[in-house]
Amino acid sequence: MTASAAPPASTPAPRRRPKRFRRIRLGRRVLFRRWRQSLQFRAIAIALTLTSVAFLATGSFLSHQIADRLFTDRLNQVLEEARTDISVAQASFDASDASDRTEVQALINSTMGSLSQDTDAADHRWILIPLDQGSGQSFVGVQAESSWMTSATVPQQLQQRVANADGTYWQPASARMTENGAEQPVIVVGDVVQLNQNSRYGLYFVYDFSDPQATLDSIHAVLLLSMVALLLLVGTIVWYVTREVVRPVSNTARVSQRLSEGDLDVRMQVRGANEVAQLSRSFNRMADSIQTQITQLEQLSSMQQTFVSDVSHELRTPLTTVKMAAEVLYNAREDFDPVNRRSAELLHNQVDRFDSMLSDLLEISRFDAGAARLDMASTDIFSVIYDVVEAAAPIVLRSGSELTVRSTLTRCVVQMDQRRIDRILRNLVTNALEHGESRPVDIYVAANENCVAVAVRDHGIGMTEEQTAKVFNRFWRGDPARARTVGGTGLGLAIATEDTRLHGGRLEVWAEPDNGACFRLTLPLLRTQPLDPELVNPLDMPPAESFTESTARVTDTGSLQLTAPAVQPAMEPDTGQMLIAFPPAPGGGSGGERATSSDAGSTQDENGGRTEDVRGNGSTAAGRSDGTEKP
Repeated sequence: MTASAAPPASTPAPRRRPKRFRRIRLGRRVLFRRWRQSLQFRAIAIALTLTSVAFLATGSFLSHQIADRLFTDRLNQVLEEARTDISVAQASFDASDASDRTEVQALINSTMGSLSQDTDAADHRWILIPLDQGSGQSFVGVQAESSWMTSATVPQQLQQRVANADGTYWQPASARMTENGAEQPVIVVGDVVQLNQNSRYGLYFVYDFSDPQATLDSIHAVLLLSMVALLLLVGTIVWYVTREVVRPVSNTARVSQRLSEGDLDVRMQVRGANEVAQLSRSFNRMADSIQTQITQLEQLSSMQQTFVSDVSHELRTPLTTVKMAAEVLYNAREDFDPVNRRSAELLHNQVDRFDSMLSDLLEISRFDAGAARLDMASTDIFSVIYDVVEAAAPIVLRSGSELTVRSTLTRCVVQMDQRRIDRILRNLVTNALEHGESRPVDIYVAANENCVAVAVRDHGIGMTEEQTAKVFNRFWRGDPARARTVGGTGLGLAIATEDTRLHGGRLEVWAEPDNGACFRLTLPLLRTQPLDPELVNPLDMPPAESFTESTARVTDTGSLQLTAPAVQPAMEPDTGQMLIAFPPAPGGGSGGERATSSDAGSTQDENGGRTEDVRGNGSTAAGRSDGTEKP
């Protein structure tokens, strides 16, 4: 005996909303969008809503007053007529000497028939209901003008009130006025009458109230049609008025939009002498003033750029001569006395600083002229980072900070202009060391299949939000009065921003006062694949403290020490495949692989570690996988 597996339960299909609900939602969205975007639509909607509320309130009041007046007039007429008929009927019954059932029946028919002839019988019916249970020969049961009318036609509450008290009473009800007709609103009026032998009967008149109701319905229809017509009229008037008022505002909005997009020649048309015309004239004067100022600023900026470019180029030749002379003096300083030797050293350093500042000015002029070009090549970004770290070693020793490179990668090849990326990272690292207050400075590196991110994090004085917003501006410094350990023009981050833009990357900053700052450089691995704005960056801002894998650090002696991080893949843009860089095997075996610049090399020591040349000048940088320092 075998057991069969139960078939898998089918997943219920998701229930789809009915089309009418989707249409309602779509209509609500359209109305809400129109309400937000159109001033004219909002004015029309408000006017129609207020008009509808006012008309409904007025119509309800008028309808109530008219209905009350119609009902009151008709009721008074019915009560007067009923009292008269009851009095006449009672007088006729009192004057009769009918003694048996046949005579009493004839008396009732003749009396009530004469009353029907005297009044309009079409709008009321009568019914006679005995109040006492009699059994004499003159007793008659329920008598009615029409055969379809019974004692049930009269409300039971009205019958009890008539039987227990004296006077004429009435009560609204619904009843048929014809044999095959529908029930209609009626008023039942009743009182007590006596026949022979003091037999008590309730005489009731059923009055048709359909005519007042029809009149009221007609009035309601007229009010409704009047409301619709009034709403259409008000809507048309409001549309026309708001159109005439909103049109200049809309034109102003369109003109200001074009002006904000850079069309400085656009102006508004001036018609008449009203408030709108005054607004147009004022707007045109403002546009003229803005255009004049922007034109003057553009001319001034162009003159400044031309001046900087010309002066920079003109200073290049004499500076070269001065620099050569300073080099000669510097190389011969050992033959000078101490004072002249120190002067030669100061001259050499200041000429180098002046040459660096002049190079920055020339670079800025190239950016302004649109003459900056990229020299792209596939380069391991770690080789660039290690060159920057080693070059910053003197500043590290002088500042007392700890400079560490942290990453889970050992290689990441990127298509880039190595000179420009080196300049960006040198600037970021130098700034971090200068403002780091002798606290640790970390360089974080992470990558994914699309981009690589390098973040430089210090724990120094930090910046405020206002300073962060200006940090990439030209010639800006956070605290001009603060002593600087290295020279600069305030153009470093501006040049770094332009270099990043040429690569299609992003340069971002995070900072907090007394908590340091973090600059993050994000570059696409391939120049043909620009950064996606929605792409998740491989590094947080600032990087998480748990990101502790260390690949290199500057030692106390100023040398660069390499360590072996965990194995992680990196993208090789030349092949489009994932490249895994293995760290050195402990105790021997093949060492870790790391790409360096074209003039860098690597050797393997006897312990299986890798000694990396990251200086780019043929020298060896004493790094080992076991973390020890090699002299």
